[in-house]
Amino acid sequence: MQTHITVLGAIYTALGAIGLMIAAISAVAIAGGGLISGDPQAITITSMVSVFVGVLLLVPAIPCLIGGIGLIRRAPWARIVVLVLGCLSLLAIPFGTILGAYAIWVLTRPEAAELLSEDEMLR
Repeated sequence: MQTHITVLGAIYTALGAIGLMIAAISAVAIAGGGLISGDPQAITITSMVSVFVGVLLLVPAIPCLIGGIGLIRRAPWARIVVLVLGCLSLLAIPFGTILGAYAIWVLTRPEAAELLSEDEMLR
């Protein structure tokens, strides 16, 4: 079960990191389009849109990154975070469904709950 938890943590950490990169690249590309045009109105609009798109893409990426790192470190709270993310990812057919089902399967096992319990942190 330790291997499953580590793999799940690595997958969610990678998804979070990829999401952060996509958010940054998208924001820079959108804002850059306005800057290239040289039109002050276009620069204003694309700057606002780039902030909106960047934040919109960061919202799911940050919990994935935090939950993944938490699982790798065996933090007790990470189990709940990744379970919620796994349930939400069930809606992203087909790959999200597979990842969500795997996350739910791994984290609902009694062995996983035992490995990620707060009592383990105290030992």
